[in-house]
Amino acid sequence: MYAMQYDVTLPADYDMDIIRTRVATRGHLLDDRAGLGLKAYAIRERGVDGSPVNQYAPFYLWQDPGRMSEFLVGGGGFQGIVDDFGRPVVRHWTGVGFHPGPAVADPPRAASRLLTTLAAGTDLASTDLTATDLATAVAHALDELSALAGTEGVHCAALAVDAHHWQLARFVLWHEDVPAAHEATERYRVLHLSTPEMADIPTGRHW
Repeated sequence: MYAMQYDVTLPADYDMDIIRTRVATRGHLLDDRAGLGLKAYAIRERGVDGSPVNQYAPFYLWQDPGRMSEFLVGGGGFQGIVDDFGRPVVRHWTGVGFHPGPAVADPPRAASRLLTTLAAGTDLASTDLTATDLATAVAHALDELSALAGTEGVHCAALAVDAHHWQLARFVLWHEDVPAAHEATERYRVLHLSTPEMADIPTGRHW
């Protein structure tokens, strides 16, 4: 599993109904995309849920890295974003865990993202028990993911690692609002969810 997200930051006075219309008319195009586990068409609106910006920030879980490559650089769909908004930076993470939640049968309307930097003590370049320390940190995050996935209202939850910046990313889709007490770096509204191969994403730790 590979996680991918790009943020298209828009002007402060941008009419976000333009994005809503875009998703309403085009969102279905990936509903049957081979190799795609899921795509959440997520947005942030300035002044809503603490967001300082307007953003279109879709999030993907890919089952097939070849299909991800095709989408990005092989004419498989990303050019539409480039044509309309310019070419954004695309972040990607290696998936390490996934769990469906109690609300997996219900359409998600919200999402949250938590980014956590792995401390220097878990740096593989350190000495002594570095590999064990890193494994312990990720194992703890996976335990937290499993527990969170059992929370009422959770559609699904994923954990992934950026081994360039040594950062963990936890993405959670929620049937309704993100709970006020939930720890999150960013909160989003979800306009549409495509799930062509979500049922094929392995549950639990991905090794």
